[in-house]
Amino acid sequence: MFKELSSAFSFLTILPFPGTSLEKTAKYMFLFPLVGIAIGLLVGGFGWGLSEFLEPLIVSLLVVTGLAILTGIHHTDGLADFSDGLMVKGTKEKKLQAMKDVSTGSAGITALVLYFIGMVITISLTTGFELFKAILISEILAKFSMVLISSVGNSASTGSNSTFLQEMKDKRKLLIAFLIMIIPIILIGEMVGFFMLIATVLITFFVLFLSKRSFGGITGDVIGTSNELSRLASLMVFVSI
Repeated sequence: MFKELSSAFSFLTILPFPGTSLEKTAKYMFLFPLVGIAIGLLVGGFGWGLSEFLEPLIVSLLVVTGLAILTGIHHTDGLADFSDGLMVKGTKEKKLQAMKDVSTGSAGITALVLYFIGMVITISLTTGFELFKAILISEILAKFSMVLISSVGNSASTGSNSTFLQEMKDKRKLLIAFLIMIIPIILIGEMVGFFMLIATVLITFFVLFLSKRSFGGITGDVIGTSNELSRLASLMVFVSI
């Protein structure tokens, strides 16, 4: 189990694990929610501790910073590329090319600014153990969102994402990911967790809908976008209920 998890940890965080590969990561993508649990415990515990003696807004800024460092903002970059591609006028091929552009456009920059502002404000609205719960549950759901969109989506172009999508067409893997996700959601999130899950599913399928219409399918950037937007959406639901 450690070898299987190491590939997922290496892909989703900056933590180095030897002997990992993209193919192995794709094969065990259904374990992403377990990595979400680990990230949530680390960052959520960090925020809970800080909230005992720091102001909520400062805690929130430090939590978002810690999350960005731990995950290497790899998927946040996907959100920027997705936004650039979405806003380009023209054919699907032109939109895909815009996503692959190494430079970030105005749409991508705007999306990142709004995303980080949303994260900081939302997290600042909760403290203590509730903050810990919010971070933990949202991180589990964010990782499940990546598994879900890979399971139901089709590739827009041949690339690294193709391996993930092919592996996740095995619905048994989606079921395992769902079970890994739903147990802590029920035990810790209770009814609020259920509404956070609904928000996650809705956001995931909305991103899928936009991607099909604009790009003809999904890419690695789209998968990363579902991770980021699901995290933010579920946090917003948590602080709103």
